[in-house]
Amino acid sequence: MDAEHGEHGERGDLDPCVVGVDFGTLSGRAVVVRVRDGAELGTAEHMYTHGVLDRELPDGTPLPPAWALQVPADWIDVLRHAVPEALARSGVRPGQVIGIGTDFTACTVLPTLADGTPLCELPGLDARPHAYPKLWKHHAAQPQADRINALAAERKEPWLERYGGKISSEWEFAKALQVLEEDPETYRRTERWLEGADWIVWRLCGTYVRNACTAGYKGQYQDGAYPSRGYLAALHPDFEGFVDDKLDQPIGQLGSAAGRLTAEAAAWTGLPAGIPVCVGNVDAHVTAPAAAAVEPGQMVAIMGTSTCHVMSSDRLGAVPGMCGVVDGGILPGLWGYEAGQSGVGDIFAWCVRTGFPAEYAERAAAAGQDPHEYLTALAARQKVGAHGLVALDWHSGNRSVLVDHDLSGLIVGQTLATRPEDVYRALLEATAFGTRTIIEAFESAAVPVRELIVAGGLTKNALLMQIYADVTRRPLSVIASAQGPALGAATHAAVAAGAHPDIRAAAHAMGKVHRAGYLPDPERAAAYDRLYAEYRLLHDHFGRGGNDVMHRLRRIREAASA
Repeated sequence: MDAEHGEHGERGDLDPCVVGVDFGTLSGRAVVVRVRDGAELGTAEHMYTHGVLDRELPDGTPLPPAWALQVPADWIDVLRHAVPEALARSGVRPGQVIGIGTDFTACTVLPTLADGTPLCELPGLDARPHAYPKLWKHHAAQPQADRINALAAERKEPWLERYGGKISSEWEFAKALQVLEEDPETYRRTERWLEGADWIVWRLCGTYVRNACTAGYKGQYQDGAYPSRGYLAALHPDFEGFVDDKLDQPIGQLGSAAGRLTAEAAAWTGLPAGIPVCVGNVDAHVTAPAAAAVEPGQMVAIMGTSTCHVMSSDRLGAVPGMCGVVDGGILPGLWGYEAGQSGVGDIFAWCVRTGFPAEYAERAAAAGQDPHEYLTALAARQKVGAHGLVALDWHSGNRSVLVDHDLSGLIVGQTLATRPEDVYRALLEATAFGTRTIIEAFESAAVPVRELIVAGGLTKNALLMQIYADVTRRPLSVIASAQGPALGAATHAAVAAGAHPDIRAAAHAMGKVHRAGYLPDPERAAAYDRLYAEYRLLHDHFGRGGNDVMHRLRRIREAASA
């Protein structure tokens, strides 16, 4: 496979560079990038000390099911460690760096004071779960999301169609309403309710602006307005002032400078004080220009713990179950669409964590393979359908197209002869079926998908990539960077610093992609059509009201955990 763009030439001692920082689910990654051609000169990763808090707070306070929190100090540690390390590895002098850009998982939101101090850092609040940032995969606000959707449909709120008819429990309003209803005191003390993407930029430059991406996709900001006070009051009388009192802030456009690096942040990062700090962005959306996906119909699937599907189009359509469509949400002048799957890499990790016998571990160690590599190698030997299984990829709920995080995973066809590699392959295939479902939803809404490009950490699994090509019956292009979001953040930083006139120009200079790196095999594709038909029957039966057993089981679990 030939890269459309790759490493070019020697590092010039005086070449201008930018830094991109990607704040993920378990770690933060920094990359130093040359602005003239996108060459990645140095990278570094810093694991979060606390990771994801899904069972208990740092002090041992237990958390209910479906919770997922983080610790803001872990994010600052990325600036203290990953950025200086990436700079040292690059050989680039600090004075060559002309800007810094960041991206963040979304919707990851936190309550703070008016000066940006996280509530969880205040005396007496460190044991209150609602004082902590809620990670994107915090799904405990599903009841609030259900009421948001029902009321919006009843009132015929105009913004609802822009989100495919449903707001996710992952987004800003559902999570804030959960705080109000479950911990009114913490809600009262919340003076700012903001995205992690904007909080980290605030810490870098001292200026708080809401980035246009998260405001549009996660904050229901459409056509210059949020949901009305009347609608919010109808949800809960004390929620009426949520936007005005805690959320509203000037909107920063993507690729613009939010401010300049403060002396404090310069000391953390080792970068020059005063360089432009780019407006924040979402990890998925910022990856599109890194993959040179700047034309209508180029869908980028960013595959990691979850998958986000983002695409720009010159057509405005109502795609069922989409996470949102925002004017200029990814690229100026085009409608930016988002859809996604809440669990992908997380599902594969669950499979290994719970279904990897000791004898398999011994064989994998002898072969010098990790569990994923070992199971992938075994699964790759199978013909399509040989395992006799079909699975639903809902272990973390369904983001698109059903928008229901009370759904759960399912594997049909297991027997006493079923092996771990059978289950593993069935789960790989299930996530591909989920992506095909999303693509078909776009196509049915007359929003054509002309190219499928894959980015993220899972691109290194060749079997998975080939399955996606076969299942979708589409050539699969692959980003030619292991740090797609960080490269995308750096690309936006180059625009904010004035090194490129706009995002498209920066993407053409700095983006990297292998076109059509995987081609569908007609025989395998035909076999997958049969399995996909079974997947869709299960999908609609359990996801569209044929049998609500998954919802009932969740209620039973919650009652038992109370």
